[in-house]
Amino acid sequence: MSNAPLMPMATAVWLVENTSLTFKQISEFCKLHEVEIQGIADGEVAKGIVGYNPIIAGQLTRDEIELSSKDQARPLSLRQNEVEVISEEKKAKKYIPLSKRQDKPDSALWLIKQHANLKDSQIAKLVGITKNSVTSIRNKSYWNFNNLNAKDPVAMGLFSQKDLIDALEKAERRIKREKKEKEKSQLSK
Repeated sequence: MSNAPLMPMATAVWLVENTSLTFKQISEFCKLHEVEIQGIADGEVAKGIVGYNPIIAGQLTRDEIELSSKDQARPLSLRQNEVEVISEEKKAKKYIPLSKRQDKPDSALWLIKQHANLKDSQIAKLVGITKNSVTSIRNKSYWNFNNLNAKDPVAMGLFSQKDLIDALEKAERRIKREKKEKEKSQLSK
């Protein structure tokens, strides 16, 4: 039902009761059959349906109704409301197949070796494993540590290069901040 008003039957009831539009004009506007509109006017169709005012709903203007009332050949045109619907859904976690799940600890090991300045929590978030797993890999106490092979997670598609760069920049900012705080504390001693 493209370009039909909301609640077409209730809108048709209101138009029959409150305007001098023809059955044809109402049927075309509401996307209903002309016989149904005749039935509404006769009280045989839409019994108990409360009329829905399309002017209040912003689907028609009073001027539009008046113009079509004066010219029986003129169809009513539905007002298009330009409403932008913005979806703020959280980014869904990407499914990692079973065959690729062993790549996560391998990727964590690669990040620990290549980018030692990343915090365990950052690595866990990037790779998609727990912080405890990252910490145990860093401490070489991971249950399967001897079988790990450092693998580039970007090359394997676990996350994008941009994600890695963002994490590295965040780590650099943290290190600079910690360095400044350390210098301040030494100066105050």
